[in-house]
Amino acid sequence: MKKILLSLFLLGVGFICYSQENLKLWYDEPAGDVWESALPIANGRQGAMVFGNVEKETFQLNEHTVWSGSPNRNDNPDALEALPEIRKLIFEGQFKAAEQLANEKLITKKSHGQMFQPVGNLVLDFPGHESYTDYYRELDIDNAVARTTYTVNGVKFTREAFTSFPDRVLVIRLTADRPGQISFTSSLNSPHKKQKISTNASGELSLWGVTSDHEGVEGKVEFETLTRVKNEGGRLSISDSTLTVSNANSAIIYVSIATNFNNYQDLAGDESQRARYFMDLAFAKGYSQLLNPHITAYRKFFDRVKLDLGDTGASTKPTDERLQNFRNMSDPSFVTLYYQYGRYLLISSSQPGGQPANLQGIWNNKMMPPWDSKYTININAEMNYWPAERTNLSELHEPFLKMVTELAETGQETAKVMYGATGWVAHHNTDIWRVTGAIDAAFWGMWNSGGGWLIQHLWEHYLYTGDKEFLEKVYPAMRGAALFYTDFLIEHPEYKWLVVAPGSSPENAPEAHQGSSITAGSTMDNQIVFDVFSSVIQAAEVLDKDEDLAEKLKSLRNKLPPMHVGKYNQLQEWLDDVDSPEDHHRHISHLYGLFPSNQISAYRTPELFAAAKNTLLHRGDVSTGWSMGWKVNWWARMQDGDHAYELIKNQLSPVSGKREGGGSYKNLFDAHPPFQIDGNFGCTSGITEMLMQSADGAIHILPALPQALSAEGKVSGLKARGDFEIVNLEWEDGKVTALSIKSNLGGNLRLRTPEHVSLVSEGRLVLAEGVNPNPFYQIEETAEPVISEAASITPLNLKTTYLYDLSTEAGKTYTFTKE
Repeated sequence: MKKILLSLFLLGVGFICYSQENLKLWYDEPAGDVWESALPIANGRQGAMVFGNVEKETFQLNEHTVWSGSPNRNDNPDALEALPEIRKLIFEGQFKAAEQLANEKLITKKSHGQMFQPVGNLVLDFPGHESYTDYYRELDIDNAVARTTYTVNGVKFTREAFTSFPDRVLVIRLTADRPGQISFTSSLNSPHKKQKISTNASGELSLWGVTSDHEGVEGKVEFETLTRVKNEGGRLSISDSTLTVSNANSAIIYVSIATNFNNYQDLAGDESQRARYFMDLAFAKGYSQLLNPHITAYRKFFDRVKLDLGDTGASTKPTDERLQNFRNMSDPSFVTLYYQYGRYLLISSSQPGGQPANLQGIWNNKMMPPWDSKYTININAEMNYWPAERTNLSELHEPFLKMVTELAETGQETAKVMYGATGWVAHHNTDIWRVTGAIDAAFWGMWNSGGGWLIQHLWEHYLYTGDKEFLEKVYPAMRGAALFYTDFLIEHPEYKWLVVAPGSSPENAPEAHQGSSITAGSTMDNQIVFDVFSSVIQAAEVLDKDEDLAEKLKSLRNKLPPMHVGKYNQLQEWLDDVDSPEDHHRHISHLYGLFPSNQISAYRTPELFAAAKNTLLHRGDVSTGWSMGWKVNWWARMQDGDHAYELIKNQLSPVSGKREGGGSYKNLFDAHPPFQIDGNFGCTSGITEMLMQSADGAIHILPALPQALSAEGKVSGLKARGDFEIVNLEWEDGKVTALSIKSNLGGNLRLRTPEHVSLVSEGRLVLAEGVNPNPFYQIEETAEPVISEAASITPLNLKTTYLYDLSTEAGKTYTFTKE
């Protein structure tokens, strides 16, 4: 008994030991000219890709506001007049004709979105370093520092680089184990047409430029990059475009980047003044004065979650070898590395006050990147932020949440001009200028539920934090999304339900609809409207306002189509039963109701739950990278950890190069292909869902632990709704051996566990009955499904679990042990 109490005491004061020494991506060869082999560093505003090349090193530079174009709108005013005819064609079953008319009248005639663009490159030339030995490079994600070491003529050279979070500069230190060995020339280059490179007598190298015009929108973002060198010993010489250090003992290179961007409507800033401000502050500091605060600021976020899945010794191999071998060997610590790498990428590419992580986070080397590296809001941008609340990075959700409120501003005119509706709307894509019109083509671009999905992130942030002041601030954006649907929904002439028309199930189209994606009342549209109405109803109740609107939304919600189970025992993607079991499309949008929503539940909607599994089986596993990331979350919600782990193995496979192949590049960037960062974030979220879930009325412990990770493991720091935090969770042979949960807000803790547990701290643990009284766990009832007469759907056999309630006090930690 004394041993047990001592163990519990150590748990309570945080003495749990986690193995973190292997949190490094490392390689025994340079990246060469392969961008996807370089290593990413960033501070949320300034990013760099570090290649680790010996003779000519490159730091490819990005800044979060360097986008083509300038403030603009892209609404199509022809849409309003054409809307009745488009709807008429849809209801008559003339889907292709409706799509053609939408292409003409609904899709923008202006910009289809602007491009996130690179700043340029810092290049360091090292004379005499052509031949080298003992090469090594790493990205230490425990400290957010990149290192390269190698030996030339018996001298060991070391480079360290980081993008300082507090000081907002790129810092590079060059050292050698003998004095007088550091000699190099630094230069800047840029792919931008409008640019100017110069130096001054004080030893400052400057790159000034202007971003591109694109699709009729003039490029007006002006940026400046400043570089200075602080050398110890040796000599610094200056040409008109280079800085050269000769025979120094060491050198520190400082790089500052800034633009004239103030916000999506204002480019009146002074890029030169801003860049020099950060440079002057940083240049006055030595290396340790920059490094130590950088690590402290980074680890404030990173250290919140610890994960240990065991180590088989495979971590002694280079990362690219581990990636090559992962499918065929036991390497649980590689899962840990990949999980924490996802958190590293989010910390690095999304900081409060900055821009949200885009399609490539903050890293891009192309003037015309794939899909413009914008914000695709029919899945990809939302997926970027799935780990934010779950993995205890709630503050880093802020740039995305701010974008949502800005889109709620620009989207009001779109709703009025295009649809004659109140509130606001956004289609499937946006950019730094917060455009909300329909782009590209009606097949995917006219999907108008982007705003509806986005406001769920506002509501989720409240559910995890309980921040009522935040909810009050963002409520107008939530309310506006609901108001749009109150005007836009229309009665289906055949089924009499209220439907979104025109709508779609993103980027997919059944043959029965003439190969068109345009439809009325797609399952995903219905699910999103259900969530919009439900979250606004609950938010109005929390804030004690809009009682009349809440009643109206409840009435409208009752008229939405229920979900359907089709003839193949599948969850129908459309109102009509036209799904094909041979359809392996990467988008499975109608499973939004399973994740990230909670409308489909193992315990509340067993028939829909079984149908969702059939849909997943029909679609298959291997797909594009982001799609496999979403599937990890779905299989975790299905409580099938082994299947979720198969998707992780698919993701942690070398990229095949095929468009539908997915996988990972050598630097573990997600491959669509090409690179999209959403798959990284999707998998990090999915691994969290395998360990703990809180969307279905309770905190579910180890809901989908795979056999491959069941031997032993531990995790701390995960967050659940109602601001509960997993202080410590340990398991052996798939069974919980230790569990401590902190209640930051108080209230009822409902706990679902895989075996009986008992409470060993103060409090009274009872078997749960009825609805969870904790308001953060309020679940809106899903309508009874419509099931095809040809279906033979049966509920799945679920693992036995045990459900407990515990009344908690704010600030207290509660400890459990298995019986």
